Amino acid sequence: MIIPEELAIHKPKNELLKIINSKTFNDKILFETESTFHNIKVIENEIGRFLHYNDTYQAGLINTDYYRGNLPYINYFLLPYFYKKSVKKVLLIGLGTGKIVCDLFKIYPEIQRFDIVYIEENILEISNKYFGFKMTAKMNFYLQDALVYLRTTKTKYDIIIVDVAGNEGIDERFISKEYFFDIKSHLKKSGIFISNLCSSADIEHKNNKFYKKIRKLYGSSFIYNDYYKGDYSDKIYYKSFFNLDDRVIDITNLIILSSNCPLKCDIKRIADFKNKFKHINIEMILDDKIR
Repeated sequence: MIIPEELAIHKPKNELLKIINSKTFNDKILFETESTFHNIKVIENEIGRFLHYNDTYQAGLINTDYYRGNLPYINYFLLPYFYKKSVKKVLLIGLGTGKIVCDLFKIYPEIQRFDIVYIEENILEISNKYFGFKMTAKMNFYLQDALVYLRTTKTKYDIIIVDVAGNEGIDERFISKEYFFDIKSHLKKSGIFISNLCSSADIEHKNNKFYKKIRKLYGSSFIYNDYYKGDYSDKIYYKSFFNLDDRVIDITNLIILSSNCPLKCDIKRIADFKNKFKHINIEMILDDKIR
């Protein structure tokens, strides 16, 4: 298991740690159940509405004066808009609130098939009842282990998105050679694979062994890889939840776009993107690319 807290290189400042540890929210539990895998809660408070697995924010919608929208790291899954002009088939492993599905249809209305794979049996009901997500005729939901699905499906996709971080961390099966082989076998020739991992926010630090490992692993699996760190996401999170302008914990999201065709980022599409998503500062997300 990849445990985010164990990847930190720097200790948090005590004064900032005290602020987040002492912060309380006016949580109202809208739904709670025990599943095979998680204690699940849907919680609403002054920050927004959120899906919890145990005590971990798994997904949700922030609704503050500072920012309104998805947990901000999820917005990075819209980056293919700058790399790929047309998309017909998408595979999403993980679901959360389902808002990212709607957002992808917004930028790619020509999508013909959108497959969703997730192992949590309650997720469709929760995303529908508490987050307004609705399945359409172009969507398919598969309740099964993602790696089993990859071994059995014959479909090839323009985009594959994997977001499988749970309350304990990320299963190391999702960085195995077998996993990458299965992903590549289901990508079209010009397809893009997007994955969400994590790292110390001090990306280039000599002791950031996990990031170096990931660079080597992805580099041996795909010819082209673009890496984005979650600075913008972290800024929104700490400001929205704690009114802080600093990152407290030395962990950030690491979003990786991979392909076996050249990845060319077309920043001329920024204006069109901003017309579709006025709440997302896409320039700051693009600036998070690791050069």
